[in-house]
Formats: sequence, structure tokens, C-alpha cells
Amino acid sequence: MASDRDTTARAQIRDCALKLFGERGLDAATVRDIAACAGVSPGLVLHHFGSKQGLREAVDAHVMSMFDAMLATALEDPDAFATGDTQTVGSFAELFAAVTPVDSPIPAYLQRLLLSGDPVGRQLFRQWFQLTQTAVDAMAANGNLRPTSDRDAMAAFLLVNDLAMILLHDHVADAIGTDPLSQEGMRRWASIAFDVYLHGAFTKEDS
Repeated sequence: MASDRDTTARAQIRDCALKLFGERGLDAATVRDIAACAGVSPGLVLHHFGSKQGLREAVDAHVMSMFDAMLATALEDPDAFATGDTQTVGSFAELFAAVTPVDSPIPAYLQRLLLSGDPVGRQLFRQWFQLTQTAVDAMAANGNLRPTSDRDAMAAFLLVNDLAMILLHDHVADAIGTDPLSQEGMRRWASIAFDVYLHGAFTKEDS
């Protein structure tokens, strides 16, 4: 069995890899860079993970486990998506914010996974899409969503709006002066999103 020191070192290496993979990309972040970040030798990185690919797989498994737990919690109570308050439109974003601490490297890592066509990114998107389909069904069943002829396109539209806070995180924060994944940022985003979804964003002149 691994000692507490080994376990701590392994987690530190994994967390540094997550951070550097997100900042620099999978190819640019070297084993030596990750070892320096973790304060260990490159040999210890390879001792724990076998190779850079093994380390990358450990990072992916760590990220996936966090979101698997998030999805399991959400799917235990689909009616949580149909409460009629701002949670209805902020459900995925709020769930994401709940599992990502302030200054987490996960948003940057997910940006690369989702925009690069990476298989893990595709798997995550598919899981989130299925969660959003469940939300759409729950909201429609409770009368909080108008009937739609294309439930899948509706689910994709709602999901993409929430994912914008991840994919364009830094740009949104710079534009509005608030981290969109912080409590204040979530409040602002959910307030506007709910208003737009409920009342629309455009006016229509009388003909």
C-alpha cells in the first residue's frame, strides 16, 4: 500500500498536471515542468504514472469523477430543474460552479478538451447534453418550458449558453468585471438569463 507521503505526492503531481495542461496544452507541458511545479523529480512523476500519457489519463479520470458525481446528484432529482426560479436556467452552470473552487484550473482544462475535439471532451459534452435533455423534459412536464418541436436543439441551445461561461470565461470576466463562475457572477448571469428566457430579449414593433 502507498504511504501517505506517496499519496500526497501523487495528488500534487496530478493537480500540477491539470494546471499546466490547462495553461499550456497537453503537448507543451512537459514532465519536467510538471515535476518542478509539484516540487518533485521527473523520476517520481514517472514512478507514479508510468508516462506522460498515464499522467494525462489520471487527470482525465480525476476531472471525470468530479462531473460524474455532479451528474449523479443532479439526476437524482430531475424536478430540481423545474422549480420556476432562476435555478431553472442556471442549473448546469450552478452545478459546475459548485464543484470548481475559486481559481480552479478546471475551466481552462475543459476549454482545451471541449475545443480540441478530444474524446474525453466529447464524452463530457454528451453527458452534459443528456443532463440538459432531462432538464428540458422536467421543465416541459411542469409547465415551465413552452412546448418545442425540436427538444434536442432546445437542449443544445440551453447547454451552449451555459458553456459560454467556461469556454469564454476570461473574456466574460474581463467584459463584465466579475468572474462568471463566482457567486456574484452566477447571480448576475442567472438573473439576465432567466429574464431573457422568460420575457425575451427583443421588442417587436406593432405592425
